[in-house]
This record gives sequence, C-alpha cells and structure tokens, in this order.
Amino acid sequence: MIDTREKAFFRRDGQWFIGTDAARGPWSADACHAGPVTGVIARACEQAAPLKQLTRLTVTFLRPLPMSGFRVDAELEREGLNVATVAASMTDADGRQCASATSLHLVAQRFDALPTATVPHPSFEEATSGQFPVEKAIHDLPFFGNGIDIAYPPGESGAPGPTTMWMRALPMLEDEKPSPFQSLCPLADCGNGISRNCDFNTATFVNPDLTVVAYRLPESDWLASEAISFWEPSGIGMSHATLYDTRGALGIALQSLIIRPVG
Repeated sequence: MIDTREKAFFRRDGQWFIGTDAARGPWSADACHAGPVTGVIARACEQAAPLKQLTRLTVTFLRPLPMSGFRVDAELEREGLNVATVAASMTDADGRQCASATSLHLVAQRFDALPTATVPHPSFEEATSGQFPVEKAIHDLPFFGNGIDIAYPPGESGAPGPTTMWMRALPMLEDEKPSPFQSLCPLADCGNGISRNCDFNTATFVNPDLTVVAYRLPESDWLASEAISFWEPSGIGMSHATLYDTRGALGIALQSLIIRPVG
C-alpha cells in the first residue's frame, strides 16, 4: 500500500506558509490546525532571538488561519543578559491579523546536577499504536489527525475524558528539520481533543489560545501529553496538559476553551 500522507505541515511560497492536508484542522476545511501554526510561530520567534532558549510561547488566535496561506512577522522586543522577549503576528493575504504571540527566551547554562522534583511518566516502550482521538473531522477531508503517528499507554484508547497519548508529528517544512520546541507544538495544541469530555456530535471545544512552557527541550521524536479538560456550564473551560518525551516530564500546555453544545 502506498503511503499518501504528507511529508510536512506546510510548503513555502516566498513569505507565505501554505497548508498541506496534514495542517488542516477538524473544524473547517479552509482553516489550519493551531498546533502546526504554533510550530511556525515558534520557528519565527527562535529566529528572532537565536542566542537564547525558547522557554514560553503564548499564542492568541483571533480568527482561523487560512490553509491558502499566511505570513509570520516576529520582532525582538527586549534582549537582556539572561532574558529576551519576542512579539509575533500572523496575517492572511487580505492583511488581516489572524494571530498574535509573545515568547520568552532564557539563557541556558550547564551546571552539575541540581535538585528537582520528579514525577511518574508514561513509558513509551509499553505504548501501542492507535488512532487520533478525533478520528473524523466535521468536513470529511484529510486533516491533522490523518498525518501523524499515535500510540497509547496500556489501558488508554483515546476515549473522552482525561487521557495520555504519544505522538510523532511531521516537520513544519519538508526541507527543514524542526527545532525541539517546534516539534512540541503540534502535540501541545491537542490537549482539548485528547481530553475532550464528549465527542463532536455533542459539543465543540475550540481553543482561542495556547500557552506552551518547556523548562527542558524534548530529546526524542515521540512525545506525550497527559491531558485533562475542565468544562463549565458557562461554556468556558480549560485544558491542562503535562508534556513528556521518552526521558520524562518537560513542560506544560494550557488552552482556554470555548465549549458550545451541538444542535
């Protein structure tokens, strides 16, 4: 059987990032999944502050990011001895701002072992392959969930509720190896889907923002998210995910959620 999956989330056309099928989100046929988009933003922020380690990235999604193309502009706001900050903006072909972002970059040094907290972490060796939690998008077109590799720890299946899931995602661009932080972004934006409290036929659970904090950069291709979602009768919620590589915990991802019943 021929593998027809995409080799990357985006292709370049000058300054524009054009989405492949793998970048398409589940909500609209014409809009990108926010995870790969966040990876592209991380790429721009890292290029704007190359001397320090990207540690925190917060993105606010103002409108859908078009599959047909968007551009990213990032500007170094502050460069100190230990800290740098970057502001980024994403616009569509009509010049409308689709997303804004801020990033924090810190100087990474090497010390002898320092005391730290340790937490249990899922074992990748015990995980088995499975399907993306959202197996079918609303629009019935190929989308993000079709273009990535998924595995689950024993006892997990991707059913609604708090869930741990392993993912191996695509690069942002076919001819470019993503940085460790960029590789983390597609998974980081999946917390709301991984830990949804019901499926699409009952409610939608769109995230208008994403914050990723990585106190350690991932060291493996396979990454895991241990996610839980809190939904309130107000229609407002939050997804909280602890992020792992095969060595252990390395950061968190937070999403605000807009929950709307279907029908």
